[in-house]
Amino acid sequence: MIDLYYWTTPNGHKITIFLEEVELPYNIIPVNIGKGEQFKPEFLEIAPNNRIPAIVDREPADGGEPISIFESGAILEYLADKTGKLIPAHIRGRVEVLQWLYWQMGGLGPMAGQNHHFNIYAPEKIPYAINRYVNETGRLYAVMDKRLSDREFLAGDYSIADIASYPWIVPYERQGQKLEDYPNLQRWFEAIKGRPATIRAYEKAEAFNNEQIAPEQARDLLFNQSATTVKR
Repeated sequence: MIDLYYWTTPNGHKITIFLEEVELPYNIIPVNIGKGEQFKPEFLEIAPNNRIPAIVDREPADGGEPISIFESGAILEYLADKTGKLIPAHIRGRVEVLQWLYWQMGGLGPMAGQNHHFNIYAPEKIPYAINRYVNETGRLYAVMDKRLSDREFLAGDYSIADIASYPWIVPYERQGQKLEDYPNLQRWFEAIKGRPATIRAYEKAEAFNNEQIAPEQARDLLFNQSATTVKR
């Protein structure tokens, strides 16, 4: 059984999509980041960076004590290896998947996240910052669009690289993007959106969406942290 510490963010959706896709039993433990639940001591023992998602695998392959993992990319790689699904066993295919997984972790996610921050949450609208991250998001969309021009998915077959990237494309309108500007990406997006596992994962998110709070209420908890927060 996998315990999933989860909230309804793009990074949270990655893990529910994977778990639904491979039909691995899991238990959702909600961590409402808008209410500061990510700072609870029991959660920090699992996720010292006070970010969701995190998992605890109660039945690791070595038969030993439960394994806890934080960082969505590390979780996806671990679960793919555990199940032998959505990542190739051969070295060349594995490298293709991992480089696009890390591309999402180091590029698409952080840049789209800054896009969201300056467009939605920032108390002051700074044109330079907004333009910077809208343009960079568009550049990354174009990278995906070109990559998908001659293949169905990012690494050929459907994989954890696609699962990692999809939730960051879902809010494309908030990111100042139009999918019709990226026809290969749009085709890929619609294909993943229609997968039964994706539908089930987003349906599960609906159970928690009524707990969302206004951006101005969440701002201090989400964005005004410093070294002092960690040293307490």
